[in-house]
Amino acid sequence: MNTSNQSYKELSIPFFKETFDCIDNIMQKHKVPYYLIGVSAIALELLKDGIKPSRGTKDIDFAIMISSMRDYEAISIDLEKQGFNKVKAPWTFYSDTYKVAIDLLPFGEIEEKDTENFNKRNAELHLLGFKEVLEEAEQVQIGEKIANIPPLPGMIILKLIAWSDRPEERENDLEDILKIIQNYFDLAFDEIVEEHHDTFPEGELDQILVAAEVLGRKARKILQKSQKLSDRINVVLKTNLANPEHSQISKELARRLGRDIEYAKDILMAFQKGISY
Repeated sequence: MNTSNQSYKELSIPFFKETFDCIDNIMQKHKVPYYLIGVSAIALELLKDGIKPSRGTKDIDFAIMISSMRDYEAISIDLEKQGFNKVKAPWTFYSDTYKVAIDLLPFGEIEEKDTENFNKRNAELHLLGFKEVLEEAEQVQIGEKIANIPPLPGMIILKLIAWSDRPEERENDLEDILKIIQNYFDLAFDEIVEEHHDTFPEGELDQILVAAEVLGRKARKILQKSQKLSDRINVVLKTNLANPEHSQISKELARRLGRDIEYAKDILMAFQKGISY
């Protein structure tokens, strides 16, 4: 199911379509598979069900499947010809015309130990999970073109990894994870009722806990592709469940929900239960 042609306009990102069209044209020229990821991808997926974005962003993230830094440099040159210049991190480009920044994250054969080292700028880009998640990509329509985006369970995986790499800088990742969990029951209602009705408790139904468990089940299919990826996610969950009072994830979920730490722990436990299903 694709979004309508109008849905992307709800993102409130200036020149989003123009930026996407530019990226699409360059990637088509170089015959490079590419994916729209990050908060924009989550927002587009939720817009299928009419759920408006909870926060705005002027950054648009893409993952591109390439085999060498030579390919990346060739794409960078074409981006610069279109007015996107490198800034700060070596994978970030900014357009003065569109007033938007894009992150262009390489993965595929270019990966080495799940990290691409941009030696000239002494920066490390962590890529664990990209290949496995993007093998399950879904499609949404942007104007007359199609964008490949990660499935929502895969977005949770990528967000957990990104957050655990730099928790002091990535608090928005937890907001995005919670947004997915909060809306997933309604978004996938038919599938949940038909295929995951065993997650329903005997007592009062809690849609958030059911959604977290189902998302965990669907994430499990992705984690099974890589032991390293599976181990990483399980360590993050185990660490944050070992002592909920000191868990950064639990404290942030509790704060955003206006609930106690114990309930936030229940959400993490439901997701973990789904992964172990």
